[in-house]
Amino acid sequence: MSKLITAALLASLGSLPAHAASQAELERGRYLAAIMDCGGCHTPGAAMGKPDTKRALAGGDIGFAIPGIGTFYPPNLTSDRETGLGAWSAEEVDRAVRKGMRPDGRELAPAMPWRAYAAMTDADAAALAAYLKSLPAVQARTPGPFGPTEAPTAPHFTVQMPK
Repeated sequence: MSKLITAALLASLGSLPAHAASQAELERGRYLAAIMDCGGCHTPGAAMGKPDTKRALAGGDIGFAIPGIGTFYPPNLTSDRETGLGAWSAEEVDRAVRKGMRPDGRELAPAMPWRAYAAMTDADAAALAAYLKSLPAVQARTPGPFGPTEAPTAPHFTVQMPK
């Protein structure tokens, strides 16, 4: 087999899902997303007490301004390939949730409580990733991120340091 064919075969195998999620695994993932309150930040309107359930987990519309770091908006967690997690592998979702690392190597914003989720079991992390990857795609781009000297273009909470 030529090196080109072998490389193409390996590349295509790498894009296949590791396994097909069972209904029980998807239900476990849905449960975990609920008790971890993913929707509290990642659903439009949720931060103001009026979650848009038709766009659940499609990204928050209110950001978090962190002094000296910037302003960050909770991203779209649906399976949309352009604006959500659709192009992420289950392993990349797991790495974000338990290690705070995006696929491109950037650390997630400090507002993401990944440290609280770091002890999640492998089975629970797989279930959560499977559930998020199963969500219907909602195309919804969130603002930012904005650096510490940039002006955010959407509403945001600000952390005020005591004097």
